[in-house]
Amino acid sequence: MRVKSANGENTKKVILLMVDSLMAQAIDQGIREQELPTFQFLIKHGQYYKDLVSSFPTMSVTIDSSLLTGKYPDVHRVPGLTWYSTDNKKVINYGTGPMEVLRHGINPALADALIHLNGSHLNRKLPTIYEDLARQGLKSGSINGLIYRGASDHKLTIPGWIQGPTSLAKEIQVKGPEFLSLGSLSNPFEGIKNLPDGLTNRMGINNNFAIEAVKYLIQANKLPDFLFVYLPDLDRKLHKKGPTELNGVKEVDQQLQSLLQTFGSPEKALNDAIIIIVGDSGMTQILPAGQNPVIDLPSLFGDAQVLRPGEAVSKETEIILAVNETMAYVYSLKANRSLRDVADVLKKDPRIDFMAWKENEWVYAIQGSTAKQLKYKANGNLTDSYKQSWTIEQDSEVLDIKVNAADHSLDYDQYPDVLQRLSGALHSHQGEFLVVTAKPGYELADRSSPTHKGGGAHGSIRKSESLVPLIISGTDQKPKYLRIVDLKAYLLDLLTKKTL
Repeated sequence: MRVKSANGENTKKVILLMVDSLMAQAIDQGIREQELPTFQFLIKHGQYYKDLVSSFPTMSVTIDSSLLTGKYPDVHRVPGLTWYSTDNKKVINYGTGPMEVLRHGINPALADALIHLNGSHLNRKLPTIYEDLARQGLKSGSINGLIYRGASDHKLTIPGWIQGPTSLAKEIQVKGPEFLSLGSLSNPFEGIKNLPDGLTNRMGINNNFAIEAVKYLIQANKLPDFLFVYLPDLDRKLHKKGPTELNGVKEVDQQLQSLLQTFGSPEKALNDAIIIIVGDSGMTQILPAGQNPVIDLPSLFGDAQVLRPGEAVSKETEIILAVNETMAYVYSLKANRSLRDVADVLKKDPRIDFMAWKENEWVYAIQGSTAKQLKYKANGNLTDSYKQSWTIEQDSEVLDIKVNAADHSLDYDQYPDVLQRLSGALHSHQGEFLVVTAKPGYELADRSSPTHKGGGAHGSIRKSESLVPLIISGTDQKPKYLRIVDLKAYLLDLLTKKTL
């Protein structure tokens, strides 16, 4: 608990609060109905963007990795909440849902989430913001962040009731920022402040734990220069009730209000700190059960040998599925079945949006309903709004791209930054695989995937799941581009070139 800003007393701290599944529509509606006074205050006294582009797939571990490293998964190497490792010949699952975790095994799921995700899956050669700040002599902290690799030594303590059914050690050595709090697994407040971290409180991975932890750091004058705070509760509500549910956003508003008041007043908070609120992904409303919203992927492959959750990969295995809600990786293990063959099977289902795969330096994408095809590769005579250049052939409408041949430019609409993000997912790990996405209203499933009929889901690359709000209060400095992948550079700029 000896963490304190290295910048001295007179510089502004930066607190970034990542609100899982926060959407601009909900903020706007709540403000219209005068039910979100804190959001309204922060927006009135800051910058408000409604179209920050997330990473892809739109799943928290991949998005957080992009935010904290400044790269898409082709460089940071965390492909999704679940994916298949050709090196280990096993499906990696960081915890998609209780049934899948039980089928895959509690032991491997916990080992992957607690040891390998930060220890080896996240590219070791790529510095996180915590490592960069440490090199510059600045202090940083993470409260409940899933991605936390830094330069300081910490230990996670595994509760006895988890150790029982697993072979995990009681203590796991990890690297993190100077200040690391991860619910009851790493609770530096033990004996100092009583926080909700029991089994019924999701072991401390909840909003109240995180907000109370920040408030303690403010009161004790122990805020590091940069603090990342993860608030997960809204996501659970929206999965259950769909993206129009407002109560969860109202709760976040009240929690933010109590945080700002800890400084003395909201005005003083913005005088002392730069407060940044960001969503990680949006949500799509999933149709009710009666409208067949769940695309059962194993059934589409007929009598092909599709790996069952928890089963070992064998010579007979032909297809492996790693489902990330409205997006999936589909792996083909048989040399005589090309990825195009697999795409031809999938495109018959009218609920599939598109399928994509890489072949040499090209990426191919096929539209589900029309079988129209697009191929593209990096470098070429077309430039997008992020100054990235591309070569595109065949039908650009497959990914809803508007090509302006006269000035050699292209614009994205339904699929923001799709060429870079899709390429990022397809180059995120080894193997022969397709990326598959579902049309709005539908989600993909393996035999034990969690589903959200009548609720909300994310994972895909469409606008509704990819565009998130960004609120920056306490500075006029603006980010260069509105993408999660560009926030690290912006934050480093704020932290290393700050002027009062």
